[in-house]
Amino acid sequence: MDYTFEQDQFLRFEVYDIDSPSADLDRHDFLGFAECKLAQIVAAGFNSLKLPLLRDKDTAYVALSPARLTRNYKGTIILIVEELTQLKEELSLRLEGRLMGSSFCGFFAPKVFYILSKANETGSYIVCHRSEAVRGENPSWKSTAFSMRTICNGDKDRGIQIQCFKVGVNGYHKLIGTAVTTVNQFMALLGSDGLQLAGKKQRTIPSKIRVAQIRVSPIYTFMEYITSGTQIHCCFAIDFTASNGDPTFPNSLHYMSRNSRTNPYEQAIQAVGEIIQDYDATKNFPVFGFGARIPPHGEVSHHFPVTLSSSACCNGVAGVLENYRSCISQVQLYGPTNFAPIIRDIANLARQNMNGHHYYILLIITDGIITDMPLTKEAIVNAATLPLSILIVGVGGADFTAMEELDGDTVRLSSNGVVAARDIVQFVPYRDAYTWTASNTQAPSSGMANNPNNFDTTARLAKAQLAKEVLAEIPDQLTSFMKTCNIVPISRLN
Repeated sequence: MDYTFEQDQFLRFEVYDIDSPSADLDRHDFLGFAECKLAQIVAAGFNSLKLPLLRDKDTAYVALSPARLTRNYKGTIILIVEELTQLKEELSLRLEGRLMGSSFCGFFAPKVFYILSKANETGSYIVCHRSEAVRGENPSWKSTAFSMRTICNGDKDRGIQIQCFKVGVNGYHKLIGTAVTTVNQFMALLGSDGLQLAGKKQRTIPSKIRVAQIRVSPIYTFMEYITSGTQIHCCFAIDFTASNGDPTFPNSLHYMSRNSRTNPYEQAIQAVGEIIQDYDATKNFPVFGFGARIPPHGEVSHHFPVTLSSSACCNGVAGVLENYRSCISQVQLYGPTNFAPIIRDIANLARQNMNGHHYYILLIITDGIITDMPLTKEAIVNAATLPLSILIVGVGGADFTAMEELDGDTVRLSSNGVVAARDIVQFVPYRDAYTWTASNTQAPSSGMANNPNNFDTTARLAKAQLAKEVLAEIPDQLTSFMKTCNIVPISRLN
C-alpha cells in the first residue's frame, strides 16, 4: 500500500484459523483483531509493533485503555513495515561542450544550452532537463542531479537524446547538433574525448559533448530514516497578540466555546500534533507563546512557555491543548508579532542534534503579519542548514501576502545577500473549519454549517486537509537535510 506521511492511515488486522479452502471468512475460526495507524508501524521500525488481539469484533479497539487491552487480549500480532526497493538511485551529471561555434566578428562568443530527453515506449522523446545557457565555444555547464525514474525510468540502457542549441533572438534558437546515448554510455564516456554530435540530416560536425563528471548514488527515502530510528519532534509557537481579539468574546480567535467547538488555534494544534505524535517516542511537545504580557509582573514576552513554568513541555496533544487553554486565561494579549526569538531558540536546539537521530518541526500559529520580518528572514536562513522545518499556519482574516515570501517554493529565501541552503518553510493560510473547508473541499452548505451537529464532521475534514497541506513537504525537507550532511540510514550500513 502507499504510505503518506501527512495523513492518518488507519488499519485493521483480523486473524483467522483457516479450516478449509473457502473464501468465506465466516467458515473459519476468528482468533482476534487489532487496529492501529500505518505511522505507528513505520515509527516502530526494526523493533516491530506488537499489538494485542481482541476477540470481540464489536469492541472499539482504539478507545480501550492499555490496562483493558491487557485484560481482554487473546494473543499478539507483530507488525513490521518494509519499503519496496525500486528506482532508488540518483544520477549526478556535469557536461562540457567542445567546438560549439565560433565568435561573431571575433567578439561575441555564442551562448549555448542543452536539452536532455528520454525515449518513451512509442519511440518519441520527453524532455527531462534544460540546462542554463553558457557563453563560449567550449561551455561548461553546472552539475545536475536526476532520479533514475526521471532520466530513464530506471532503465540505464533506455535512449537519452541530447540536443545542443545556440541562443537566438526572441526565443528562436539554432540547433547545433544532436546525439542519442544511454546512462551506461554516459558513464563509459567519462575521461574520453566525448560524444560526437550530428548536425541536420545527420551530417558530420566538429561539435562534441564531453562528460566532465558523472556519479550514480543511492537515494535514501523518508521511510528508511524513520524505520532506522530518526525521531521527529514537534514544537508549537502560539500567537497571543491583541489582534486575536478578547478571548471572552465569541468572535475572538482564542475564544473557548463551552461546547465541543474548537477555535482555529486548537484545530491547527490537533491537525499537526495528531500526525507528528506517532513519530515521537517521548510524546513531549515544547509549547511557547509570544506577544503577551505574562504573570507575575506583566512584562511583554516574545518567547515564554505556555505552561508558565520552568518547563515548556506538554504531555501529548491533550497536554498541549490543556496548557494552552489554561494560559489564555492568565496572560494579557498584547504584541507585536515577532517570530525571530522562538525560531532562534528552536534552531539552537536542533543545532545540538546534527547526527540524523532527531529532526525538529516548529509549528507557528499566528493571526497577523510579522513585525520583525528582516530578523525572521535572517533566523530562517541561518537555520536552513539544521535538522529543522518551520510550518506557519495563518489563522483569521488577515492579509498574509507578505508571509508567502518566507515559503521558498518559487524563490529561495535570502537575507543580507545570503541564500538559504534549503527551503525549510511551509506557509498555509487557515481561517476556521467551515470557511477553510468550503474553499478547499466539497464542504457543507452554510445552512449546514450553522447546525452544531455537523461541526464535528466538518472539523475532522478540515483537520485532515490542513494536516495534508501543512505537512506535505516534511519528507522531502528531512531527506534533503540528510543528503546535505551525507547521513546514511542505519538500514543501509549493514
